[in-house]
Amino acid sequence: MQDAFAYCAELVRRADRDRFLASLFAPAERRDALAALYAFNIEIARVREAAREALPGEIRLQWWRDVLDGERAEEAAANPVAAALLATISQHGLAAATLSDLIEARRFDLYDEPIASIMDLETYAARTSSALIALAAQVLGVDAAPAAEPAGIAYGIAGLLRSFPLHAARRQLYLPAEVLVRHGAHQHAIFAGRSSAGLDAALVELRDLARGHLAAAHERLLTLPPQGLPAFLPVALVRPSLHRLERGDAFAPAELAPWRRQWLIWRAARNPMRIAGS
Repeated sequence: MQDAFAYCAELVRRADRDRFLASLFAPAERRDALAALYAFNIEIARVREAAREALPGEIRLQWWRDVLDGERAEEAAANPVAAALLATISQHGLAAATLSDLIEARRFDLYDEPIASIMDLETYAARTSSALIALAAQVLGVDAAPAAEPAGIAYGIAGLLRSFPLHAARRQLYLPAEVLVRHGAHQHAIFAGRSSAGLDAALVELRDLARGHLAAAHERLLTLPPQGLPAFLPVALVRPSLHRLERGDAFAPAELAPWRRQWLIWRAARNPMRIAGS
């Protein structure tokens, strides 16, 4: 089993550097479980890229649902991420239903239908990013759901805004249709890679939405037990990321440099007030 956990840790180190660095601030005996949880998230998040078409993606997501339901035991034992995840669920009492909800939310990624409303966007971010933070905090021995919800929504929205050029290039929109209509931004122009005042206004509204959730998370983090904080450290990247997005082209946003991302996580670990604060 230790080989399975080592595989997960290496996968997270390569594919989700921010969460890998954050996990190093957790107690050593909890890092394997965090690696399993984050590796599972990577596997689910990249299904569209791996499958390329909706049907193979649906089949892959169903495989993970079956694993969580206790089916496909032999196949799960042979898959290092599945094996490590099941061990983590058992050891830390994680709710398989929450993980199944995360899988279900990721079904949206397989298709090109736009998100309809702000509420739909918030729900998507809560069932993916917020759920992952709450589960990580549970691994650390803390019930952090009240703080995880706004923190995860802020983190999720910021991530989607950073990925806007990729999504637009494949004709997929995570910008709520109601926001685009309100500001007069047109999908055909977005898919053609054309900026507009309407698109800029829509992006401003969504950055402000993320900041609002970040402020709510800050208030709730003030009462969070310290041992749960490593689950929230990647949220320290949200405010600087939003600021960087403001200064860049919507179709070519400048990413935070890797060294700065690492520094922001380290700084937040030393001073938790910086996770969702200024």
